[in-house]
Amino acid sequence: MRPIRPTSAARGGRSARRRTSPVLAAVGLAAALALTATACGPSEDNAGGEPSAPAGQVTGGTDGKIVIPDDLKDRLKEHGVDLDKWKGGAWKDWSRDDWLREAEDYINPIIEDLWDADRMRDAEEPDRPVDNDISDDEGVTDPTPAPVQAQPVKSPYTAGTPEAGKLFFDGPEGAMVCSATVVKDPAHPGKSNMVWTAGHCVHAGKKGGWYRNIAFVPSYNDTGRSAAELDGAPKNEKEIAPHGVWWGDWAQTSSQWIAQGGPTGGEGAPYDFAVLHVTPEKGNRKSLEETVGSALPVEFDAPAAPSIASMTATGYPAAPPFDGQKQFQCADKPGRLSIKAGEPTMYRIGCTMTGGSSGGGWSAIGQDGKPALVSNTSIGPVTAGWLAGPRLGKEAKDIFDTVSGKFADKS
Repeated sequence: MRPIRPTSAARGGRSARRRTSPVLAAVGLAAALALTATACGPSEDNAGGEPSAPAGQVTGGTDGKIVIPDDLKDRLKEHGVDLDKWKGGAWKDWSRDDWLREAEDYINPIIEDLWDADRMRDAEEPDRPVDNDISDDEGVTDPTPAPVQAQPVKSPYTAGTPEAGKLFFDGPEGAMVCSATVVKDPAHPGKSNMVWTAGHCVHAGKKGGWYRNIAFVPSYNDTGRSAAELDGAPKNEKEIAPHGVWWGDWAQTSSQWIAQGGPTGGEGAPYDFAVLHVTPEKGNRKSLEETVGSALPVEFDAPAAPSIASMTATGYPAAPPFDGQKQFQCADKPGRLSIKAGEPTMYRIGCTMTGGSSGGGWSAIGQDGKPALVSNTSIGPVTAGWLAGPRLGKEAKDIFDTVSGKFADKS
């Protein structure tokens, strides 16, 4: 069994990792998943533009020089980061000492136009796992589910699955991808800038640190064109990024993932979740939720698998037979998967989605009759017959509340 991972850019167009009320029935929209460890590869286009950004990010001054907010400047200095070198390509240089590892170390200066249409198309998929404090069915593993054939999502995605999108980032081996979901922020009703994904899509786990240049593209490739059709498409084409590119100005994952997470074997998988706060790369004064027109609530009280009628996983699978450019979904009644004694039991569904769908949201219908996010894609077998995701409990809610609280006083 291998965790689903982000995908790297050089592999030919692939993209790269609870509880609800008792009466969860048919599943709704929600985001993407990816289950095998995300294999990364070197990017064919590692050139970046000038850093610029709102909301605590680096921005260009009127004289063409780089202007760095004091708080970010201090943090960059603490980590020995020279912004001029960073924008000139130092973000591509990785060594063991370069990994910014701890929870408070996250730094993600915007490099404007880095994620153009070609670089997004060529990014590939990654791998990782999860954890939780829910123990009512700890240690239980149900029979392996029958494979459920992933179904293409009807385009345009902006109309049917507006919360779902693709997450792009850079690792030591190049540009990679995962899937992610726009979620509601209780501190900013109707105006959320929060995104849910897998921990392994933002942080490498016990042997690494934070990935770089993390950006979210809601409704990526809105009309569902193939990799061949996208080849040579105009850069920044509206259909590729209909709502623009949104950079992660803050990311948080579980301490368990940081301490235990690994690329194979389900290490840390029960805690493989992460929350991003994002800001637009350019010119958008509206929130992400206002821009896409929707966001899913996160349900931290979903019942055990036997009480849930169905879950729907949404994502951009990138490993063969998929090409990473289109959204797919699987709907199935969940079972239980226990990775390790003493750790929370995960949800598991039959699904043929592959790497690249990691981090995509799993949704179910709650008592109010509306879809809620109840998990995310974390791991699955190399044979791609099923996917597993964490049950979201106390650890997940603490992370969510911390990110929401961090930006509660900011408009």
